[in-house]
Amino acid sequence: MLRGGAIGVLAGALALAGWRFGLFDRWEAAAWTWRVRCFARPGPETGRIKLILLDQASLDWGKNELGLSWPWPREVYGPLIDFCRRGGAKALAFDVLYTEPSAYSVADDRALGEAIGRAPPFVAALALSRTTGGRTDWPEEIPAPSLKIAALAGWLTGGRERSLVYPRAAFPIPEAAEAAALLGSVTEEPDPDAVFRRAALFSVFAGRVVPTLGTAVYLAPRDRDAVELAVEGDIFRIDGISVPLDGEGRALLRYRGTTSVYEPLSAAAVIQSELLLREGAEPLLDPEIFRDCYVLFGFSAPGLLDLRSTPLSPVAPGVLVHAAALDNLLADDFLRRCPPRAVIFSVLLLALLAAVAVSLTAKAWQGGVLALFLLPLPWAIGFAAYPAGYWWPIVAGEAATALALAGALLGNYAVEGRQKAFIKGAFKHYLSGAVIEQLIGNPSQLRLGGERKELTIFFSDIQKFSTFSERLDPPALIALLNDFLSDMTEIILEEEGTLDKYIGDAIVAFWNAPLTQGNHAQRAIRTALRCQKKLAARREEFKSRTGVDLHMRIGVNTGEVVVGNMGSRERFDYTVLGDAANLASRLEGANKAFGTYLMVSQSAWEAAGGAFSGRELGKIRVVGRKTPVTVFEPWGEKGEKVPEEWESFARGRDLCYRGAWKEALEILEKLPDDPPSRVYAERCRKLLAESDSGWDGIWNLTEK
Repeated sequence: MLRGGAIGVLAGALALAGWRFGLFDRWEAAAWTWRVRCFARPGPETGRIKLILLDQASLDWGKNELGLSWPWPREVYGPLIDFCRRGGAKALAFDVLYTEPSAYSVADDRALGEAIGRAPPFVAALALSRTTGGRTDWPEEIPAPSLKIAALAGWLTGGRERSLVYPRAAFPIPEAAEAAALLGSVTEEPDPDAVFRRAALFSVFAGRVVPTLGTAVYLAPRDRDAVELAVEGDIFRIDGISVPLDGEGRALLRYRGTTSVYEPLSAAAVIQSELLLREGAEPLLDPEIFRDCYVLFGFSAPGLLDLRSTPLSPVAPGVLVHAAALDNLLADDFLRRCPPRAVIFSVLLLALLAAVAVSLTAKAWQGGVLALFLLPLPWAIGFAAYPAGYWWPIVAGEAATALALAGALLGNYAVEGRQKAFIKGAFKHYLSGAVIEQLIGNPSQLRLGGERKELTIFFSDIQKFSTFSERLDPPALIALLNDFLSDMTEIILEEEGTLDKYIGDAIVAFWNAPLTQGNHAQRAIRTALRCQKKLAARREEFKSRTGVDLHMRIGVNTGEVVVGNMGSRERFDYTVLGDAANLASRLEGANKAFGTYLMVSQSAWEAAGGAFSGRELGKIRVVGRKTPVTVFEPWGEKGEKVPEEWESFARGRDLCYRGAWKEALEILEKLPDDPPSRVYAERCRKLLAESDSGWDGIWNLTEK
């Protein structure tokens, strides 16, 4: 009990130190992303927010139908603004900077200003900056905002001042600024990992309060003289809403979803609808979709470079961040951070609970059961807190729990069976349970170093994996690989093989070490046949997930290698080195030359002692090896009849060996469905066409 308590306090203190100094920020960000994606749902006010996006389809329409190059003339946006007015939009905001006069004409800027003047309460964008921007004071020709925040001067210090006060600004052209109801800042700063999780609701420039775009569009239709704004501690009060802020004066966003949750509309469709209505024709869109809605216009076309990374998507239109802030304002449900004292208490409690509980267990499996129960607890707390409106740090609690469990288990191991537990932990992922029990009986085999020994090595790889994997999203790709590798590994371990390593989708395994196996070649070839049958049984399922037929190439070779624990004194892997291992890898790749999926070297075939039916494919010389090797393609266990065309292939192959190209071709051409026959037939045609050439019967491979 005392040992567990001490371990728990130490683990909790270490975890809290890591939390305090930001060591867990990267992992906490990932945990935050999972929560956002899990709970992203439309809110009570989400339906009142609409997005109009200038997407790639809009750019293409402008170019193809109107002959417009980018940037568009600003008068093009007039129909878009008028359509929002026609539909009865409550407010309209443009997440677009018009800081320079139009390149087309002064009339173009005037047309934009006139359209804004006809619009619903309109928010124009300005950009605040710490290093760039043409102004350090408020221009006289642009109306200054009248917003006042009570108690701001005494509140705006330290981190809040550094975060919210900007020395420079880029203003919209006067035609747009004078006609707008409000100016809104589109400057938002991401977290250190470049993801936008938080948003400032206002900033300060030249002593004036500047609302950010989301706040501005919220305020635009309201009587701003009647709206009360105040700050107090970590709370920003706006129009009766209390918004929790962090130490930098920013609010933590509750994302409702990707842009699709706001029913985004293509800018081209909106503009065309207004033009059709003006002509008395049927519009593409019903303007009523904007009735009493807040409408935000922004860019989503990749070439316009207004894309942001959010917890829901690594590439999202920048206007989505402002839409999320507006949504949270309307619903009054910004997320709030948990009190630090509550976090500290919970981290220490979890660490103590884990350490004490495990230290009281008598068996290792009991500690494992406790770990299965305790490790998910921080996640359960964090996920339960999110819908309640709290951001609860998960990783600090998880680190404390994991450290406490590890410390308690290590303490237990120091008292009982450290060597046995080490062996099981070191080999459970790549040896079967029966082999592990034998190793426990003879732990001297775990010495750092190796020995020369004849092994049979198995090397497999998925055909064209990189080609189709690029089309899969990461979760689907990982799930596919896990399923595939689990199936193959299960067979390897059932045949008492040693799993050496995974190299992406490739598998390396071997037999006859660490324990001697007299039938190691048979086990390896049987494993290869079983793996191919297992993959064939799941091929249709995998095709539905990848869109392609999944095939695996396997090479098997028997030979002398160095095998043992290689690495440092503290960390090492049980693996093999030597030419025989390299040849197994080359045979896997050599399948491509014959169109086969399983290739076995002569040494492995002979070591198997006739235990399998199959055929000789030929003699090959692989890259990096001067000596040719005869290779075979197994079909099944001894007694299983090979396909009839294999017997014909053997006759054609033997004729090729004797230089009877014409006779061989006559046989091989009758086997168009057999890939090796097609390969030999092509070689015969080439040799017949080049009458003065000869062939020694050895296939020289030029690629791995």
